[in-house]
Amino acid sequence: MIDDLDLGFDEPERGEKGRHRRSFVRKRNGGSGSGGRGKTFLALLMALLLLGGIGGGAFYGFDRIQNYFVTPDYDGGGSGEITVEIKSGALLADMADTLVAADVVKSQKAFIEAAEANSRSKNIQPGTYKLRKQMSGASAVTAMLDLKNKIVNGLTIPEGRTSMNIYKLLSEKTKIPVKDFQAAAKDPEALGVPDWWFKRDDGKKVVKSIEGFLYPDTYEIPPKATAESILKLMVDNFLSVTGEMKFADRVQKERKVSPYEALIVASLAQAEAGNKDDLGKVARVAYNRVYGEFPCNCLEMDVTVNYYLESTGQRTKSSKEMTAADMDNPKNPYNRKLPGLVPTPINNPGEQALKGAMAPPVGKWLFFVAIDKQGHSEFAETPEQHERNKAKAREAGII
Repeated sequence: MIDDLDLGFDEPERGEKGRHRRSFVRKRNGGSGSGGRGKTFLALLMALLLLGGIGGGAFYGFDRIQNYFVTPDYDGGGSGEITVEIKSGALLADMADTLVAADVVKSQKAFIEAAEANSRSKNIQPGTYKLRKQMSGASAVTAMLDLKNKIVNGLTIPEGRTSMNIYKLLSEKTKIPVKDFQAAAKDPEALGVPDWWFKRDDGKKVVKSIEGFLYPDTYEIPPKATAESILKLMVDNFLSVTGEMKFADRVQKERKVSPYEALIVASLAQAEAGNKDDLGKVARVAYNRVYGEFPCNCLEMDVTVNYYLESTGQRTKSSKEMTAADMDNPKNPYNRKLPGLVPTPINNPGEQALKGAMAPPVGKWLFFVAIDKQGHSEFAETPEQHERNKAKAREAGII
């Protein structure tokens, strides 16, 4: 009978992300010292005797029991070289799983115990590392804390860049052809954009485009990244940022527009505002022109014309250079005189532009013009006020 045999194992307890951990502790029975050790030794001896009668499974059974007492671990600093990617948001258990799968460490337990014993382990960051195979848990932790082993391949995507411009930046950094990014971008939903984003409440036809969903940020590009995996990373970042600010819920509840329409407005604000302080006000102007009392209910923003020029391979122009034919081209779906919002976002807005479109300041402004070299604008409700503001801009040499 072995019902009363106490091998000294705790009940499984929950570890990180719901994983089970089993820990070994010494069971005490009112005493300490040799008494506790005696029980443990006796329990192990009885277990070995029991396994001895099992035959061929004895060594396998002993190995399993031994693992409860001794953490499976490699010795030393390992050999060879291997590249390992630690995903963003990874917990210690996730890191350990990745390292075990790559045969960097022998067991999850070896890495976790070494990390818990090193107060600096909290500084291990997501990214790609050059490590060795079959390292001890402690050696792996030490190596990941040494920045020399971290492959830095970062690229900053500025706010307000168009997808076409972003593909060029990514291609220059990764040497992946621009056409690969263009091909991957043809199906935004395959890159992770939920289908509910492509809905409009203004009655206009939905054009599914990746434009607007490539969130501007600094990205660590993995060495073996593909065009598809990079764009997915950017889309995932966009969804995280907008999810945290509850962008979709708030614009539907407070602005009474679809999230896609609000994203278009954010891109307009990002393109038109010369200063971050004016992002919300420019967004308010866009809402007022399209949904308010503006005579044509059109945007009348030159930036939409330039987006069309860039997307069709033409040279973009300043407002002074634009001709009537440029601004009022009937073949241009981004024509500044067409009623309503344009078919898609015209760039990829940052967090502040998104917030400006989500919660713009209250105002009846319909016009704005930059009045200083820092890009600050004056806003007006009437054409008369706007003309006075334009006079200020001329005096300052802005227009």
